[in-house]
Order: sequence, then structure tokens, then C-alpha cells
Amino acid sequence: MPETQLIVTVCLVASAALVAAEVRDSPPGRVLFKIVASTAFVVIAMQRDAMASSYGRLILAALVLGWFGDVFLLSRQSRVFLLGLASFLLAHIVFSLAFAHRPLSTPALAAGFAVMSCVGATVLAWLWRQLSGIYRAAVACYVAAIVAMCSFAIAMSAATGAWIVAAGALAFAASDISVARDRFVAPGVINRVWGLPLYYAAQTILALSVGGALQR
Repeated sequence: MPETQLIVTVCLVASAALVAAEVRDSPPGRVLFKIVASTAFVVIAMQRDAMASSYGRLILAALVLGWFGDVFLLSRQSRVFLLGLASFLLAHIVFSLAFAHRPLSTPALAAGFAVMSCVGATVLAWLWRQLSGIYRAAVACYVAAIVAMCSFAIAMSAATGAWIVAAGALAFAASDISVARDRFVAPGVINRVWGLPLYYAAQTILALSVGGALQR
């Protein structure tokens, strides 16, 4: 649909402008372009009639949770960051539920879970020394949610042939690494330069999965 193509373009252009605002350290640009880009991926799902199926409704709910997470992460305050973490944790869980509503390949689910568990354990070990207090429990839960989301996405893609969904889920998970590195390991704009485009590409892909054969 032409309208969807327009909103996809808006999302991608706004995400590129957001990266530029990050590089220039422009707080007004950061707020404006992040809200525009995040609103766009929610609108994409709505334009593709997300409310017409349980899969679509769950994808839309996860995208809305991501929208709130993006707004919360505009703040560097610890409590607000934790709200952002909670929003994205719920988003990963709801994405998992959406993927579980579609046909799943049991062998692919087992293989995906095995591989993603190894990746998740490696990432958690990398971050562990930098974490303390509530962040240890919060990040451990977050990693577990990512493992589940990616495993279900892989299983769904194997069963339906829609490998773009797995690509979107894995890109989303990879973008989370940039956030973790920026927050806990090595703060710097380089994390956002590669993480933000990956994140918005992932959300756009998952929003576009609503509608058509996958939604029925």
C-alpha cells in the first residue's frame, strides 16, 4: 500500500535523522526524531489492520510497549531507565506470544533455544561485572526474554517460511547489545550509530509482518 510505503520511509528517514542528532549531541533533535520514528512503526502495524487478528494485536501491543520504552530511554536517570527496561522486557514477551500464535517447528524451536541460550549466557557473562543490585536481576530477566523471543521467531519462520520475521527478531536482539554496551560497558555515540538503525529496521520488519498470510 502506498500509505504504508510512505510511513516506512518516514520511519527510516527519522531514524537516520535521530542518528545525526546523536552524533551532534542535539537533545531537541533526539527527542523529536525518536518519537517520530517510533510512532511510525506503530502506525505501520495499524495501517496493516493489526486489530484483525490475535497475531496482529499482539504485534501491535509489543510495538506500543517499544514506543514507551523508547520514550523512557530518552532519560539517563536510573529509575526512568529501569522503566524503559521493563517496557522492552514486556515487548519481548509479547512478541514471543505473537510468534507462538503461528505454526511452529519443534526442531527449530529446540535448536533456536539452544543457540540463543548460549548467546544469551555469553552476553550476560560479559555484562555481569558491570551490573549491581537490581540491575543483575533485571538484565538476567531481560536476556531470558530475548532468548525466548528469538527462539519462537526462528521456530515460526522455519514453519512458515517467513524468515524475515526471524531476521527482525534477531536484529532487535542485536540492537539491545548496543544499549547495554552504552549503559553499562563503554558509553559513547558509536553505540547509537549502529544500534539505532538496526533497532528501527527490526521494528519496521516486525510491523510489516502484520497482514497477509501471516495474520490469518
